[in-house]
This record gives sequence, structure tokens and C-alpha cells, in this order.
Amino acid sequence: MADAVVIPGGMFGPGAPLLMYAGDVAERRGATVHRYSWSQERPKPDEPEIEGWVRGEITPLLDAVGGRPLLIAKSLGTNAAAVAAGRSLPAVWLTPLLSLPWVAEALSHATAPFLLVGGTADKVWDGELARRLSPHVLEVDGADHGMYVPGPLTESIGVLGRVAVAIDEFLDAIDWPK
Repeated sequence: MADAVVIPGGMFGPGAPLLMYAGDVAERRGATVHRYSWSQERPKPDEPEIEGWVRGEITPLLDAVGGRPLLIAKSLGTNAAAVAAGRSLPAVWLTPLLSLPWVAEALSHATAPFLLVGGTADKVWDGELARRLSPHVLEVDGADHGMYVPGPLTESIGVLGRVAVAIDEFLDAIDWPK
């Protein structure tokens, strides 16, 4: 049986809509989904120590799960990119912190496929860099760091659907789970 590990961002837990739907895509493919919540106070999110802190938080779960789980992470959780690269884990990175050099560097060393999802109104998103790092990219015009777009709320709800479709298509492309 396949496993997926959902790693939250800094503002909301793994049950926030974007992460919930992302995990649901894996679950509907037969995966056991492990939704992680941060256990302790974190360092500043833009300091290099955050990468080690995230590693320390998620490594026990990854060790317990074993195998090659799919990682699904939002924002702060994308500091797990070095862990994913080191373990050759496929990943879905939602609003990755591409502006942090250690996250971009870790992604450049990944050997397993990954999907990058971000919006053009997100100050930590770099669409050009994303497309250099992976052939699997969903860039939403006007979306901010929460993947909200201007206009009626239904437009932002529609973005959730687009993200779910992109994840499903990515998982089809990499034949996951095998």
C-alpha cells in the first residue's frame, strides 16, 4: 500500500482546504495519508535554521512510515525539500518558498519527480525558476500565497479544483502509486 505524508504550512494545519484536497487526491488512489501537525515552536521561517527544524519534525514520521511516501507540503513545509531529495521521494510542493535559497537548492538536487504549485501574486513564487526546476508546474495567474485569486470567493474555490486536477495528472504522469 502507498503512503502520503501531508506537511502543513506555518499558518494552518494539515486540514486546511488546499492540503486537505491534496491529501484526498492521494487517498482516493488508495494511499494511507499521514497528516502531520507541528509539535513545537519554530524558528523564524526565513532563517536557514528552519530547514533543520522541519527535518527534525518530520524525520521521525518518515522513518515510521518507511518506504517511499509521497510528500505533500505547503509553504513552510517545503523546507522538507532537502529531505525529499536525500530520500528520493516524489513530492507535491504547494506554494513552495522558492525565494529561500536552501529550498531552491534542495529542489535542484531532487532525483524524484515533483509538482510545483504557485501563484503569480505570491511574493515567494518564481514561475521562471519553477519551470527550470520541474516539468510539472501549475502556475495560477493572480493567486496569492493562500492560492486566493481576486474576485468572488467562488473563483478561489475553483483554484482548489484546478490544484486537485493538477495533482491527479501529476500522479498519473509519474505512475503513482506503483
